Amino acid sequence: MGFQKIFDWKTYIFTALAVISFSNFMVGLFGQTIPNVIIDFFKVAGEYVVLGAVFVFALAWLLKAKPHNRPKQYSVVTFDVYGKKSQIDGLRTEFKTHDVAWSFMKQYKKSYPLYNFALVSDLPKSDKPTIFRYI
Repeated sequence: MGFQKIFDWKTYIFTALAVISFSNFMVGLFGQTIPNVIIDFFKVAGEYVVLGAVFVFALAWLLKAKPHNRPKQYSVVTFDVYGKKSQIDGLRTEFKTHDVAWSFMKQYKKSYPLYNFALVSDLPKSDKPTIFRYI
């Protein structure tokens, strides 16, 4: 009878089962549950960071890419060999579109190779005329 009181199998079996089930619970908790929750959180957080970056980029682009105020009048200015403004009689110098003025400038350069030509326009927020092209 003494051996049975000293070595109680029920207590040891219950303790062993409790330790095994608690360790199994801890392995499941720290081996799968917590890492899966953390990984899922960072996946979703990463998606939101990328989406936020795209939104910030789009907003910055929209604010920066305002429609440009194109001039309504272009002028061709003639410069001589020394870089001083000069006048050539018979040349058209006032244009309404950039492309037509550029076309005339290229033709003037072929006809008068010793002169340089600048395509200029007065912009609303500028004190001086702005040069768009120079050949």
